[in-house]
Amino acid sequence: MTSTEEKPIVVSWEGDDDPENPRNWSRTQKWIVTGLISVNVMLSHISSTMIAPAARNVAMDLGSTTPIFEPLLTSIFFLGHAFVLSYFGAIFYVCGHSRTVQLGNMFYIIFNLVCAFAKTPDQMLWFRFLAGIGGSVPLSLGGRVINSCWSGKDLNGPKHLYTLALLLAPIVGPIAGAWITMKTTWRWIFWTTSIASTLIQVGHFFWLRETFAPIILARKAKRLQNASSGEENVRYVTSNQQNPFNDSVYKFLLLYPVCLLVTEPIIQLTGIYLAYMADLLYFPQSCFLGHISDILTVILTSIPGIFVGVYHESIGIAGLHYIAFGIGLYGGAQIANAIQDNLYRRLSAHYGTDDCPEFRIPLMLPATLFVATGLLIAGWSVSSGVYWVVTDIGFVITGIGITVNWQTMQRYIMYTYAVRTSSALEGVSILRSVVAFALPLCSPSLSAIMIFRTSFKT
Repeated sequence: MTSTEEKPIVVSWEGDDDPENPRNWSRTQKWIVTGLISVNVMLSHISSTMIAPAARNVAMDLGSTTPIFEPLLTSIFFLGHAFVLSYFGAIFYVCGHSRTVQLGNMFYIIFNLVCAFAKTPDQMLWFRFLAGIGGSVPLSLGGRVINSCWSGKDLNGPKHLYTLALLLAPIVGPIAGAWITMKTTWRWIFWTTSIASTLIQVGHFFWLRETFAPIILARKAKRLQNASSGEENVRYVTSNQQNPFNDSVYKFLLLYPVCLLVTEPIIQLTGIYLAYMADLLYFPQSCFLGHISDILTVILTSIPGIFVGVYHESIGIAGLHYIAFGIGLYGGAQIANAIQDNLYRRLSAHYGTDDCPEFRIPLMLPATLFVATGLLIAGWSVSSGVYWVVTDIGFVITGIGITVNWQTMQRYIMYTYAVRTSSALEGVSILRSVVAFALPLCSPSLSAIMIFRTSFKT
């Protein structure tokens, strides 16, 4: 064997200005990728909640008499997210970002579309679960794609756009779902989201370039290998190929988030707490359909029922009150961004250390008080028949608290598990998604022992 065979040529970036490096693409190219991913992630979130206002209509049309069908129709989408993170979280290491996102999006389009043609409750739930699997892929990879394209201060703008998409989705979804249900049929909810996702898929096909560095370099090595076919002893490999991505590495990447979830109390507690916050956000069906919600499903679950049942508004107009909650969510994100780093620097200077993730936590105390205060204001105004603006103010305050809590806990995890941030966040997301799937199923049973107003005051 020749020395060339023993020491293959390693392919890497050609300096800091290599045009193949996603971080060196033109700003136009990077913004196109950022915009496509942000819209895709927003649509995936919208799909999880858009059907909720129509859950009663779906149950009636499909002949379902099971109480848990209506909350399950929405929450089963999140079970798909947990499934993706548990079993397919490392696929992009093999296929790359672009292919994985496009495959997931195509999977979502197919099964979201067939939801519109479901004839039985079982068919609908299976199709929703499978659509959730496909729709969860861009949610899992969106942040990675953006981080691959941007660095340093340039990351702030794209990060804010991506965050805005995440914050708007749980507000836009129920509003759009309410108006579509009122004006047409619930089947159009699936048709419209499938059409929108198809347009995004076309954009992915033409403009979503690969952003995962090992895959880009592997393709470059293959091109060089083909070009040097006459030189039998020359082999081009990437640093990844020198340390092959074999089955054992894949199993490690696959199982590590689950291992962290099982063995790390921080991941467990954070996951449960964020699941609680998620349940405050994502399930707008029970009160809308005349059921009674509990504190865990109180915000989006209760908004339609409050303004239809108490303030006697139409379904569409009642849905517009989600805007108040959206203002709170967006405002909370701005507050968290403005205060978190400043608070961390002050505490680090005071205690003489800059390596303490726990300095991120103090902001949770006022944020949690905001959540409780907002719920009390909203509950009191509804029970007392106070003007609807006061109720909306309560939702704004609650939205601020939820977002600040959410971002604070995410930052805490990121700085606690610096080297394994991705796996730690995936572990949290798995638990959060499972709990977010399971807890709303309790609302029909709780409705037998709780009354509408006490769900706010608990």
